[in-house]
Order: sequence, then C-alpha cells, then structure tokens
Amino acid sequence: MDFTFTEEQQAAVEAARAVFADVAPDGVPSPALTPGAVADDFDRRLWARLAGSDLLSLVLAEEHGGAGLDAIALCLVLREAARVLARVPLLEHCAAAMAIQAHGSPELAAALLPGAGRGSLVLTAAAHGLSGHDPAELAVTARREGVGGDWILDGTQTAVPWAHSADWIAVPAHTGEGGAVLALIPRTAEGLALAEQVSTSGERLAELALDGVRVPRAHLIDAPGAWDRLRQLLATGTCALALGLGEGVLAMTSQYTSRREQFGFPVATFQAVAVQAADRYIDLRAMEVTLWQAAWRLDAATGGAGGPLPSSGDVAVAKIWASEGVRRVVQTAQHLHGGFGADTDYPLHRYHAWAKQLELQLGPAAAHEEALGDLLAAHPLA
Repeated sequence: MDFTFTEEQQAAVEAARAVFADVAPDGVPSPALTPGAVADDFDRRLWARLAGSDLLSLVLAEEHGGAGLDAIALCLVLREAARVLARVPLLEHCAAAMAIQAHGSPELAAALLPGAGRGSLVLTAAAHGLSGHDPAELAVTARREGVGGDWILDGTQTAVPWAHSADWIAVPAHTGEGGAVLALIPRTAEGLALAEQVSTSGERLAELALDGVRVPRAHLIDAPGAWDRLRQLLATGTCALALGLGEGVLAMTSQYTSRREQFGFPVATFQAVAVQAADRYIDLRAMEVTLWQAAWRLDAATGGAGGPLPSSGDVAVAKIWASEGVRRVVQTAQHLHGGFGADTDYPLHRYHAWAKQLELQLGPAAAHEEALGDLLAAHPLA
C-alpha cells in the first residue's frame, strides 16, 4: 500500500507554503484584548495571493479553470494555512464550490465557479444550525411554490463564518418530507438578515435569519447526499485545520523549551518535559492518520468505492481525535511555556483561542463516539 502523496498534491503543498510564508499569526489585534471582532473582514491581500497561485481553484475541474484535485489536496493546503492562523474562508469557499460542481445545475456552476476560482466571488456555508448541536438542515424549512417554481426558505442558522464578507452562502434546509436540500443564497437577498456574532478566536461570525427568502430553482441543490457530503467535507477540513494548528504549536513549544534553561540545562532535556511533548506528538500522528483516512474515503466514495462503513464513520473517527487532540496539544504547550505562554505579546494565546474554536466546531468526542457506535450497530463488519 502506498501512502505517498501524488506529485500534484505535493505541488499544492509547496505553493501553499510559499503563499503562507510571510503570514504573521499576530497580524491583527489580539482576541484577548479586543472587545469585539479582531477585524471586520478577512485577509483580502492573502486571498488575492491564494487566487494568484491557483489555490482557490485547486479542487475545481479544468472546465471551470481549476486543477481538478481532490479533498486530500484541499486538506493539505488547509493544514498549511492553520500553521500560521491564516484568516481566509478557504475551507468554506472550496467546500461549497465542490458541492456546486458535483451536484449543482449547469447554470449555477457556470454562474459561480469561474469567479470562485479567481477569488472575485467568495462562498461560505452555514453548517451549525440553530444551536450548533442539532442537525443544521433542521434549522431552516424549504417549501416550493407550485411544480417547478421558486423555493421559499424560513429559519435561522447560527455562527456562519465569514458571512458578512461572502457573496454567496450555502444554506441547508429540510423540505418536511425527510429530505435535505442545499440553497445558494446571495448575501444581499431580500428577506435575509445578518446579525453579528464573534467566535472564541475573535473572528466575525453571523447569525442568519431567513424570512421568506426566495430561491430560484436553479440555485437549489436537491441531489441525494449533496448536503451530507458537504457537511462531511467541512468536518474533515476542520480536522485538517486542527492538525496544522497543533503541529504549529508543538513546533513553537519545541523551540521554546530548547532555548529556555533551568539549572543550567535546556528544559527540553528534562524527562517530564520530553514525555509530555512525546505524548502530544503521538496525538498529532493519530490526528494525521485519521484525517487522511477520512479525506481518502470522501474521495473514494465520490469515485464509487465503498467500505465496510459509510464514509461518515471515518469522519467521526477523525473528529474524535481532532477535537480531543488539539485541546491536549495547546494545553500542554501552555503548561510547558509557563507564564510566558499567557503573554499577549507572544502568539501562543492566539493558537489557544483558535484551538478552542475548532474544538467547539468539531463538537465533543463522546457525541462522535456515539454516532460511530450507531454506525457499527447498523453495519455489522462480520
């Protein structure tokens, strides 16, 4: 079995590292010192550089001006972005574009994907529902006006990332008949109101209130499994962000403990310090292998390949490790840094805030373990 990344995937990593090389994690006010959001908009200069390096069109087909790569390539780039806390809607933008490409109408794809690949049009997705715990599609209702008519959406979605800056928002909804649909709605649509929210990491979120929002038939995706795949892709991408952030934090901790001396020796040489760092390294390797398994299953499922469990099982395992692992990594890093880790002139506290936000987005490991248990019960492996 060959676990080596393809040449195209490795090229995407190299391009991402070049783009993110000059990004400073402390490039915006500290979330610990800012009463509201750290900034009104995402990093537009970085966004333009990502577009210029063809990283925004990475997962789009050639007919839409892209490279035609997969979820693994996207996760590789997201991993690099999280190392420097890049403030761009890369995950939501690319995941929504993949959903439009795979399941949207030709009219919708032609209208949105070329601009999305160039970065002139920004996409995001609402995936947290009303409370962040219930299925997102249950928070909004969708009803159709007559046969073949427009769809009318009502409901609320909370904690939508980058919604104030996005041009289009992918909103899941339920039809009342047991099915989930995905609507692409312009931010300026009549009946759509955005209320400001602020994440744990200090980023600007939005609560979306939909009051009779009219969606043309061509802008609604009702293909079976479209929303479920987008939800899994967003979760897997969040696991990639957690991995990259954790790796950045462990590298920062290694550098600090190698320089910091106690009793005339670097604290990194002390057994207690080395054992804690080694435990966190094991966490990161477990996060990595479960991430690539989940990303591979998403791509394999698209290609028709199956497995003993649905791909949601692999995503659940990745979420278990990512939500628990990223928390343990940053907590150990804070401990090994001592009081220096709480200094707001040092970037570690930013990583801690971002890690907590990712942990909240992923949800508790116990919930994913329960979901995995249900899948095992429904799909006997023997």
